[in-house]
Amino acid sequence: MRVLGIESSCDETAAAVVERSQGGLSIVANVVHSQVEAHAPFGGVVPEIASREHVARIVDVVERALAGAGGIETIDAIAVTRGPGLIGSLLVGLQVAKGLAMARRLPWVGVNHLEGHLSAALLADTPPPYPHVALVVSGGHSNLYLVSGFGSYRHLGGTRDDAAGEAFDKVAKLLGLGYPGGVRVEATAKGGDPGAVSLPRSLPAKKSYDFSFSGLKTAAAVRLKRTGVPEGRALSDFCASLQEAIADVLTKKAVLAAKKHKVGGVVLAGGVAANTRLRELMVERCEAKGLWAFVPPKALCTDNAAMIAAVGLLRLEHGERSAFDTSALSRWPLGDAGELSPLVKPWKKKTDVAS
Repeated sequence: MRVLGIESSCDETAAAVVERSQGGLSIVANVVHSQVEAHAPFGGVVPEIASREHVARIVDVVERALAGAGGIETIDAIAVTRGPGLIGSLLVGLQVAKGLAMARRLPWVGVNHLEGHLSAALLADTPPPYPHVALVVSGGHSNLYLVSGFGSYRHLGGTRDDAAGEAFDKVAKLLGLGYPGGVRVEATAKGGDPGAVSLPRSLPAKKSYDFSFSGLKTAAAVRLKRTGVPEGRALSDFCASLQEAIADVLTKKAVLAAKKHKVGGVVLAGGVAANTRLRELMVERCEAKGLWAFVPPKALCTDNAAMIAAVGLLRLEHGERSAFDTSALSRWPLGDAGELSPLVKPWKKKTDVAS
């Protein structure tokens, strides 16, 4: 089976083709158009601009992905991000997917974006085993899940306020580094001393798997207001200390959750998972506790359509289909409150295929 995936939940317009091969799932084509240049002057994602960019780019992105796969005639089904995300952006991808499915009489399925990040690991040459703990870290999400198998997720903890990516972006703006903040902070942190600046670690209690980065952001803002924006080596030290504070909290809680739930390892996912220091510290702490750590290729950390196609392919194989009245969802919890969300109920065959 070959599935065309479409992703437009935020500020990347993406399309990819994934197929079932003898060795598992493999990427046939993967195209991503980033909107960084469009949003950089504003220091963050502007929803209206994001929607317009998707409208302007999505046909070209889909056509390039299909060309790389040998044409739409090779496609058996379509998967598209249904949510969570910016509602205007989601609608662009959703409507394109519906149109293609209707015109080509293809089955299609709406995919949860967070499950996409969790399932990016399935595209690796050697996917991680189940069960495991997964840490999804991005601009809008910092969540820990107990993953018993594909489609079975228990939410252990999440962001109470600012996510890790938001903390990077907001402090980077205060430092005058520009957007995207995580990339700029990491580049500036090279050669810096991660212990030079004392910054808080919120929610240190061992029983809590929740995250809070608003206090870190506030502490950084107060310090910068008092001392001014550092320059040169002092700026590198500040960025290294900020990066270390975020990576420290994320990795400690992930390892704690893995040990508590007696699983073999931790899967790192999401855009912030591309951060080199976070990846290094996760591997270091997992190995120290006798756990394995799976860090995906950086290309599969940021928003992409290959992960959406992977989820869609597996759900389609289990008989799932979406109806044409399926709507976009700006909020769509995955394994919310320790229970399986509607997305991951036991599969049942559906008959509402394209006709």
